[in-house]
Amino acid sequence: MSETRYSEDHEWISLDGDVGTVGVSNYAQEQLGDVVFVDLPAVGARFAKGDEAAVVESVKAASEIYAPAGGEVTAVNEALADDPSKVNEAAEGEGWFFRLRLEDAAELEGLMDASAYAAYVDGLD
Repeated sequence: MSETRYSEDHEWISLDGDVGTVGVSNYAQEQLGDVVFVDLPAVGARFAKGDEAAVVESVKAASEIYAPAGGEVTAVNEALADDPSKVNEAAEGEGWFFRLRLEDAAELEGLMDASAYAAYVDGLD
């Protein structure tokens, strides 16, 4: 699997072939607080880069999750329906949101690698 890339909106995507797994960063889940609900897209839904693809609700707020690249949803993390706290427990692992078959992997080039994202987050505090 390739390296994980991050958006300024705190989504991450990790590419395996032409399918990317998408979730929110650990920083994002810390800012949200306890996640209580996740509204996932339907398998087969298509998004352009930057489209709202999902919603995560916490005890503090509701936040949109944006598609970090354009493509078609191939899978969703059904486990989040029963246990949305997985986002807090493992935001960049078991707490993933959906998988997206990318239309153009070049769209990921504008995203940050882990070190650039860490520097970006440090600048927010």
